[in-house]
Amino acid sequence: MSSNCGFWHRVLRSRPGRAGLACVGFLVLLALLGPVIANDEPIACRHAGAWHFPAVVEVVHVLPGGARLLAKSKPFRLPTFNAKRDLDPEAFAVWPPVRVGPEEVSPHVLRPPSRYHWLGTDDVGRAVVARLVHGAAASLKVGLASMFLAGAIGVLVGGAAGYFGSWVDALLSRLIEIVVCFPVFFLVLGLMVWLEPGIANVVLVIGLTRWTSIARYTRAEFIRLKSQDFVIAARSSGAGSWRIMARHLLPNALSPILVSLSFGVAGAILLETALSWLGFGVQPPMPSWGNMLRVAWENTETSAYLLYPPCIAIFLAVLGFNLLGDALRQAAQPTGGPSR
Repeated sequence: MSSNCGFWHRVLRSRPGRAGLACVGFLVLLALLGPVIANDEPIACRHAGAWHFPAVVEVVHVLPGGARLLAKSKPFRLPTFNAKRDLDPEAFAVWPPVRVGPEEVSPHVLRPPSRYHWLGTDDVGRAVVARLVHGAAASLKVGLASMFLAGAIGVLVGGAAGYFGSWVDALLSRLIEIVVCFPVFFLVLGLMVWLEPGIANVVLVIGLTRWTSIARYTRAEFIRLKSQDFVIAARSSGAGSWRIMARHLLPNALSPILVSLSFGVAGAILLETALSWLGFGVQPPMPSWGNMLRVAWENTETSAYLLYPPCIAIFLAVLGFNLLGDALRQAAQPTGGPSR
């Protein structure tokens, strides 16, 4: 426990660590609070004698399984209900700073930034600022969920190879080498051709192809740690192999695994952007930085302003996770101190 506390203390003391955590924290807050930042429904309002919180409910829906936990109240969950049109103008309502939804279409097509549309509108009249905010949730969902899947596979494969050794190590190491031989992007692209485009399949494909580096780190750490005294003591006390791996080896091998996961999230966000740009990722009208970039590229000659918001958002996300990964790598080195 003390070594883990010291590890995170070194991360927080380093400039890359603080900068990375700031970028990642900002993007996570943007993704979680997107519905109360940009929405065509109020945060809180009084309608037909009752209080409603439709935008707050959407914040819960951003979380995994949130839609099953909490449903919108009537009439806000009805597709025919339009809050801007049907709410009593005299009734109390607290609206988000941007009173436009990410899929809301207006007649203002390809309008440059103004005080009404802070970042302009796209080729069908959707507000760029609303799509940028809600696109953060899609990109982070893909990045975090895919690397969670990749981490689970990598830890299982690498842990089993490192702990059991012998023919198990030889077999699993050959499996890792086979997967590494394939170019990741073309492998992912080939798999997406056979699957329906969407967030779930993008997460699945990235997770199933980006676990090899995590497996290698885990294998190396398990080989190093399995001969330590605390592992020998646990084995002598009668603990089983899987208990030793889960309770003793994995917690002490987390540092390099976290480094690989942090860099992996940055790579997954870039990969999702490329897939969405090519039409195999998140599908319109659902917002994604990748499909926003595609629309911007198609209208570069007439509306170059569309390029900057998604490019800056992708840059900040990748920079944040790379800085965090660099700080984690420095903190994991026993002889290397953090940069100040």
